[in-house]
Order: sequence, then C-alpha cells, then structure tokens
Amino acid sequence: MRTVPLQSLFRTAALMLLTCCAVVVTAGGAARAENLDEGKSGPKLFAEGCTACHHSARGLAKGRFRLTLYLFLQEHYASNASAAWALTSYLESVDQPPRERSRIAATKPPASRASGFSLRPPMPIPQR
Repeated sequence: MRTVPLQSLFRTAALMLLTCCAVVVTAGGAARAENLDEGKSGPKLFAEGCTACHHSARGLAKGRFRLTLYLFLQEHYASNASAAWALTSYLESVDQPPRERSRIAATKPPASRASGFSLRPPMPIPQR
C-alpha cells in the first residue's frame, strides 16, 4: 500500500475547497432575480399588468383606504413594495373627484365676459 505525503493531501483539500468557493460565488450572482417593475410609473405599471382585465383605472380604488389598497396590490399584483406604492398612488389619483371652484372664483365673471368678448354675433340675425 502506498502512502500519500501529508503535504500533498493538504494541497488537494485546499484546491478542492477553493474550487467549491469559486462555484458558490459564481452561482450566487446568477441566482439573483431581476426586478422588471423597478423604476416604472403607476400608469405604465397599470398599462402593462392590469389592462388585460380592467379597461380603465377609474373606480378601482373607490371606497378603499390607501393602506389596504397598497397591501392588496402588494400581495396579489405587484412584484415589490415600490411598484405597489406607485400603482396605489396612480389608482387614487385617477379616482379623486374633480375639485370644486372656490367661492371667490365662482363669483368672478369668466375672463371672456370681463374683456367684452362674447360668443354671440355682433348684429342681430335677420328673421325670415
């Protein structure tokens, strides 16, 4: 039976350990998933992921609190937290009712009347 010198055995073990470490480091970088929704705006996220079932974003956030809508989107539709927040903000902005005119703006005449411009013709229309 042939004996292997102890120094050769350590060298082989060190080489095997180094090879294993190199494989783990190399494979670890390739195993990371890429976030395809990163940096996209709310309208773009809606257009790419929601329009297959929803023709419009209007009404989807109606009657929901911002936090519950965010948690629902994060759990079911968004790939990460930032995409869920962007989509939540977009859906809420679409569902906000139009602002009413202030009392001061309502009492002021429109700019067209103040300048003397009228949509009526300058002369009466002749009767037939």
